[in-house]
Amino acid sequence: MTGPNSVAKTSLFSAPEIVGVSLKMYFDTAQTAEWCSAVAMLARRHDAITSGTVALFVVPTFTALTTAVGIFADTTVSVGAQDVFWEDHGAYTGEVSAADLHGIGCTLVEIGHAERRGIFGETDEVFGRKLSAAARNSLAPVLCIGEAKPGSVVQAAQQCIRQLERILDGAPGVDSPLILAYEPEWAIGAERAASVEHVAGVSSLLRDWLSMRPGFEDSRVIYGGSAGPGLLVQLGDTVDGLFLGRFAHDPAALERVLDEALLKA
Repeated sequence: MTGPNSVAKTSLFSAPEIVGVSLKMYFDTAQTAEWCSAVAMLARRHDAITSGTVALFVVPTFTALTTAVGIFADTTVSVGAQDVFWEDHGAYTGEVSAADLHGIGCTLVEIGHAERRGIFGETDEVFGRKLSAAARNSLAPVLCIGEAKPGSVVQAAQQCIRQLERILDGAPGVDSPLILAYEPEWAIGAERAASVEHVAGVSSLLRDWLSMRPGFEDSRVIYGGSAGPGLLVQLGDTVDGLFLGRFAHDPAALERVLDEALLKA
């Protein structure tokens, strides 16, 4: 867990590149431990990580969080949760609080994934309350936004900004940087990612919007949604990194993305 021997984590808001990996619910706890051990070995030796070029974060299932925190304790890899509840304690059966996540060593939390919207019916108002919980418990938010259907760059950016406005309206007083994960809903789990031109265009408009909001100027924009090899270099400076899914469930594939991050740098 965290403690005096823990390695200082590379700041998600200052590293040139951010690479995140969500394990969703694909692995059980034993499989997660095996994967984390392999990635921890990779993090200890790969120049992208050891040089501070890449801030790597991992979001496993709730049941594997303490295992992951322990495995990554002597690395700069950050561990976070895939979801969080909006209250810190109380009679909320089955929920997990941001206070508890922070207490076991998590440093970030994912909020607003499209599956939370589509499967569980959560709204931007709910995500705003979760964002507030993350902020008051010192968890960096990985806030997922994205349009439901394919359209133009401007249309997509407008939809994403409306989502952001509603979420922030539900989180009064929150004015600290976000890790904004742009994930078009129609690209999640698809055979290929959205086009480079589309991602670059939307990400640039989102960056511009954030830069004009006091407190959010240092926010980072990363892309997720069937992200894979070659994309990071193709996107260049239009994004601050990638949020990977199934592609990175093979540690060797994750290493390819880290190689690309060095090329990009």
